[in-house]
Amino acid sequence: MNHNLTELEVEHLRSMIGAHGTLAKKLEAYAQSCMDPELKAIFERDAQSAKQSQNDLMSYLN
Repeated sequence: MNHNLTELEVEHLRSMIGAHGTLAKKLEAYAQSCMDPELKAIFERDAQSAKQSQNDLMSYLN
């Protein structure tokens, strides 16, 4: 995919990719330390969603 991104757009995109990665890691940690099965499932689902968003955003850099 050729998106012809500006330098500023690439910089913002990298920042968002990093933020989604951080969010996924934090949510995974919350899920591991959570005792409530329902809340644990929510954290796990949201972590997976953050990872998917990170991967989707990375496709713009290719």
